[in-house]
Amino acid sequence: MSKTLTVLRYGHPALRRKGLRVESLNPEILAFIQHLLDTMKEARGVGLASQQVGRALQLAVVDVRGVTDRPSTLTLNGKPVEIEAFMPLVLVNPEIAPVADPVEGAEGCLSFPEIYAPISRPDSIDVKTTDEKGRVLEFRCGGLLARAIQHEYDHLQGILFIDRMTRKAKLQVQDEIDELQAKTKSDLKKLSSF
Repeated sequence: MSKTLTVLRYGHPALRRKGLRVESLNPEILAFIQHLLDTMKEARGVGLASQQVGRALQLAVVDVRGVTDRPSTLTLNGKPVEIEAFMPLVLVNPEIAPVADPVEGAEGCLSFPEIYAPISRPDSIDVKTTDEKGRVLEFRCGGLLARAIQHEYDHLQGILFIDRMTRKAKLQVQDEIDELQAKTKSDLKKLSSF
């Protein structure tokens, strides 16, 4: 059953919560995964973490299909594989390890609409995760896929991309960040007064 969820904006406390491990891929969690995928697709994002829809779990989804200007790589057992075969990618209780030097790249976030900044992250990472079928996946990825997974992994720890910005980059978008946070807090206050 298709259902989209509300993507929380910066200023909502749920975005700062570290996710709990997913202990079981029960029907409720499987339905939630589908809702995450539907929400990411509807929002035209390349990734979405459970914190962004108000649930503090170690669960995120990524889909980099269709992004041609920022290539991705994926290797399984040392052999390159087609990215499309793995998309959308469900990350349950993921673990990541950097295997390349950091490179700077533009990032945005669905919880920070229209705010973009250069973020430095390792260009390649090793990933160990469980998928929605309960299979353990271990792979190495690079490019946009590595960046997207690191971005979502940060969300699962309660870390936001603004925490990774250089001081200079953050100063350039500080007014927009402050405005977004104030609006979110104002909206939450109105909701709590009902």
